[in-house]
Amino acid sequence: MAVATISNGRYSYYHDDQTGSCNVIDSHHILVKQSTMKGFLLYLTILLLLADTVSLILLQETPGVLFFWVNLFGIIIVKSLHWNSIEKESVLIMPGLGVQLETHFRSGRVVHRFVPSGGILKPVLSECVTPVTCYWSLGLIVRGEAELLLVFQKLRPPMKMLVCVWKALCSASDSKERLGAVVQDQ
Repeated sequence: MAVATISNGRYSYYHDDQTGSCNVIDSHHILVKQSTMKGFLLYLTILLLLADTVSLILLQETPGVLFFWVNLFGIIIVKSLHWNSIEKESVLIMPGLGVQLETHFRSGRVVHRFVPSGGILKPVLSECVTPVTCYWSLGLIVRGEAELLLVFQKLRPPMKMLVCVWKALCSASDSKERLGAVVQDQ
């Protein structure tokens, strides 16, 4: 049963708790709402590419250097707007087995990463401060790895969405961290 628990202007958080006789997968999804301007630019670029190609065919001209550069530039714009954009990132918590991290791209490509439950030392919420911005990230301290493993590799969801996933990871990894220590009013 999927319930949209938290939503803001850019992200939506869905918690899907599949408990039953043999299903004990706790899944958390952060969906990215598609920008209307990005979609408009994508379709406008495709339309301009088609118009350029059709005009070349109808006028029966030999393709010039400008034709190739315009089409190459258009293809690069279409590829960057569509193929690399992220649709959602998911955290699948399987008690006793581990945590599977998934990144779904709009092109259909899915990147999976599995972390066994014995390798997770502690889930942590950390504040990342740069000269330009400040954001929160959720990471896993994994046994045998020198660096923190980010749960959401590409997205930067707000704190109130990260807290829900952090609590589920703490309860699944038997972390002795106090769950009430995080202020949720941010």
